[in-house]
Amino acid sequence: MPPAELEAVLISHPQIDDAAVIGIPDDEAGELPMAFVVRRGDLKTEEVCKFVEKHLAPYKKLKGGVKFVDKIPKSGNGKILRRELKQKELKERCIK
Repeated sequence: MPPAELEAVLISHPQIDDAAVIGIPDDEAGELPMAFVVRRGDLKTEEVCKFVEKHLAPYKKLKGGVKFVDKIPKSGNGKILRRELKQKELKERCIK
């Protein structure tokens, strides 16, 4: 599934200012979608997951998790730097 579809749903939430989705490695599924979210207010992980579940098919759930960040890294022309997010996340998870 293209990350842009999930990102569009996420940024339609009134408490989400920006979002990016990457795939993280999973032994069974190959990759699972994980969201990086710039939130407004006191938005909780569970609320984000329920919002996505309400608007998308069950197989599109954020099974890789949700991480709240202050800013989504973007190039000069506004393109999301997913590679940068993925490298940082994999390093934190110690996945090689």
